[in-house]
Amino acid sequence: MSATDSHDPDDFAWAVPVMRTGYGGRGLVYLVVAGVSLWSLFHGGSAEGTKQVLEKLSSGWGAVVLVAIALGMAAYAIWRVVDAVWDLEAYGSEMKGWVARIGLVVSGLVHLGIGGIAVTALVARASGDNGTSKLVSTILSAPMGRIALGVIGLIVIGAGGYYLYKGITKAYLRHLQANEVTRRANIVLQAGLVAQGVVIAIMGALIVYAAYSYDPSSAGGLGKVFDWLRGHPFGQFLTGAICVGLLGFAVFCIVNAVYRIVPRASDPDIETLKQSLESDD
Repeated sequence: MSATDSHDPDDFAWAVPVMRTGYGGRGLVYLVVAGVSLWSLFHGGSAEGTKQVLEKLSSGWGAVVLVAIALGMAAYAIWRVVDAVWDLEAYGSEMKGWVARIGLVVSGLVHLGIGGIAVTALVARASGDNGTSKLVSTILSAPMGRIALGVIGLIVIGAGGYYLYKGITKAYLRHLQANEVTRRANIVLQAGLVAQGVVIAIMGALIVYAAYSYDPSSAGGLGKVFDWLRGHPFGQFLTGAICVGLLGFAVFCIVNAVYRIVPRASDPDIETLKQSLESDD
């Protein structure tokens, strides 16, 4: 038995509200970005990336939303680090488990960066420079930079594949409490995870292409994915479909904020959605 197996759930009870706050903030980000992008598409405009949308919320009630996002992203980052260090979701200490736990920390840092964008938007509008392109340019200019960037892109593609795997195999069911809400929302949760997987995989592919073409402007976040989709046949339809899917991912995050089970910090007798659905078969 490992040291983590001896934990009393009460030892990390404090981490559960941090986790719920983090998932709530994460859900709010996707709700705002996908919702604003869909609104723009329906009115003849274009879908926008996370940075562009958050920069629009700098006054009035938008500022309140930005504060909530910043706090939520900070909570999510803390949760992911705590989860990874103490293995609260029981990923284990084998190679597969360590890869998953390192991924948790990376995910936390990425969302901390989103919180930083929200804070920047609160203080003042950003200059409009593409921070991602600058970072990619810096990596490309380093020795072996193209190889390093290509590896990063492949890792991001792998992360997208992991979301797709979780969505297709419904691996997320074991982390959710069984009740009427989670049962009814299941198809939305699955679609949201698949959409998130597609978006992240495209981001990774764009990073690989940036390394191949030696063009930093080819890489980017959600906004760059939307730009790439618009350049294809039925681009507006594909962009709208992705936005709808990301609304599903927002629902996934919000449902996790309320009903997620943390194996080593929750009551072990709580029935999971996986157990409930299996008992119906």
